[in-house]
Amino acid sequence: MKSIKDEIQEKIAAAFEAAGYEKELAVVVVSNRPDLCQYQCNGAMAGAKKYKCAPIKIATEVVEKCKELYGDSYFSLIDAVMPGFINISIKDSALVEHLVEVAADPRFGVRLDEKDNVVIDYGGANVAKPLHVGHLRSAVIGESVKRIKNYMGHNTIGDVHLGDWGLQMGLIITELKERKPELPYFDESFEGEYPSEAPFTISELEEIYPTASAKSKENKEFSDAAHQATAELQQGRRGYRAIWNHIMNVSKADLKKNYDSLNVHFEVWKGESDAQPVIPSMLEDLINRGIAYESQGALVIDVTEPTDKKEIPPCIVRKSDGASIYATSDLATIISREKDYAPAQYIYVVDNRQEMYFKQVFRSARKAGFVKPETDLKFLGFGTMNGKDGKPFKTRSGGVYRLEFLIKDVQDAVLKKILENRTVSQEEAEETAKIVALSAIKFGDLSNAAVKDYIFDIDRFTSFEGKTGPYILYTLVRIKSILAKLLESGELDELEKVAPGIKQEVVTLMSKKQEELLKGAALKFYTAGLDIDEAAKDNKSLVALVSELSGFAEAIEAADADIAPHKLCAFIYELSDAFNSFYHENRISGEQDKNKQALWVSLLELCYSELSICIELLGFNAPDRM
Repeated sequence: MKSIKDEIQEKIAAAFEAAGYEKELAVVVVSNRPDLCQYQCNGAMAGAKKYKCAPIKIATEVVEKCKELYGDSYFSLIDAVMPGFINISIKDSALVEHLVEVAADPRFGVRLDEKDNVVIDYGGANVAKPLHVGHLRSAVIGESVKRIKNYMGHNTIGDVHLGDWGLQMGLIITELKERKPELPYFDESFEGEYPSEAPFTISELEEIYPTASAKSKENKEFSDAAHQATAELQQGRRGYRAIWNHIMNVSKADLKKNYDSLNVHFEVWKGESDAQPVIPSMLEDLINRGIAYESQGALVIDVTEPTDKKEIPPCIVRKSDGASIYATSDLATIISREKDYAPAQYIYVVDNRQEMYFKQVFRSARKAGFVKPETDLKFLGFGTMNGKDGKPFKTRSGGVYRLEFLIKDVQDAVLKKILENRTVSQEEAEETAKIVALSAIKFGDLSNAAVKDYIFDIDRFTSFEGKTGPYILYTLVRIKSILAKLLESGELDELEKVAPGIKQEVVTLMSKKQEELLKGAALKFYTAGLDIDEAAKDNKSLVALVSELSGFAEAIEAADADIAPHKLCAFIYELSDAFNSFYHENRISGEQDKNKQALWVSLLELCYSELSICIELLGFNAPDRM
């Protein structure tokens, strides 16, 4: 279905055409001066040169045609203003009429894209190492992008792409051998079954790696042994492969637990190791076709293009010592993904600082023909999460801050606020704190454009006021509470006289889980017997709420097209603000005009549904009460 902006644009286009001008000039945008009008068209400015006349003349003629075509049935304001703008506002009744159509659509006006496979590479965790705050943005942004793409109709494949290969494994094996030389993994003559239980816990593993890493920097003999162990692992030494499997199993179980706490879930748990079998044939192919060539002993691909304004270095695919590097693995991974999924789009959610690297990889993949010419290779870079001092987030001692500790700190801050006004048990307060804390973390991150750095301020992010996750959840819980009270008080039974079926609709909506609303949730809007324009007269909060609700589809489609979850955050904040203003200025429970009350309930249902869908797409949930 058409968005309200599309609907307006269609009418303005007809007026341009009727006035003798190209209808393509009728581009309508949301007004940046809402105090003057809701929408604006600047097409007359663009058409002035072509038609060799003043833009105000074109604008005036188009406005006159609008009045001829539509009278006063649709537009409440349609004016030509100097030097040639067209200011537009539509009648409240037209806005509500559009909202009736939106509510009746199971997807509330959101149009499905043509279904494609989309691979989203995010997370970027390393095995044997705990997640730290540096892993937060990739996980949170990538999960939301995946959910939005999925909601738009795509088949999404989220791949954590683990760092599970290379020297770190050799370091762990060498340190473990020094500590427990009696283990069968180190006996090359051992031919039996290796133990099914790992010779270390996750906490021991997380201690082994930094110890080994530090030791290798001071002890050349240890460093050489680690490099040798890495080479033997990669050559398939049986005992070392068994240790590697233990490292993978223990690490993945812990990583899944930590990602679960962020409500982040991957469809694929592959890593650099999965690309290794592809590399030899890939390099041979690149050499045979003359795409890769030797330069100072290394194997490289020239990725320069005629339009480059600055130098783009060659992409190294094999070092001078014969070792593979990240680019080798990433190109081999693309080959595997093409075979498994043939994606129409790849989205890599990684640090801004890797932009040049991915430009080299993408150009190499295209030059080698690993992807189709029309395949969209997208780099979604993100900025740094900083502390209040504006520097990268660290512990007080300057160390790397573990992600689980950050989550716990935010949960404690939220719990403290809940307990200050406690009306629930300690157990419920703690469970609610977990849910609200996740909204604080995710909304705090996602409300910023991915590319920007931002300040992680626990006090601000956990506030129940302002542009925060807790404020959004507070709004949702408030709506749910109002609807529950209307049910309990019997007011919805009274409403059945003017709005048949409204009680059951509320009951059905309240029984649905948040994720179920993604599958479709058409609502009936009850407006019969009510003069909308009269009801909206001098009720600015009603008009503002209706206007915000009508922007749902546009917000989601923009977040999808621009790969920009922050646009969804902006929408739900404005919608929450509009609802809370409406709530404070209008009586809902106890409203004597039943036709008006029926419309109020319809607005609450739609607002609840839109907010619920949006937070599901952002990757957090709402508690039953706060």
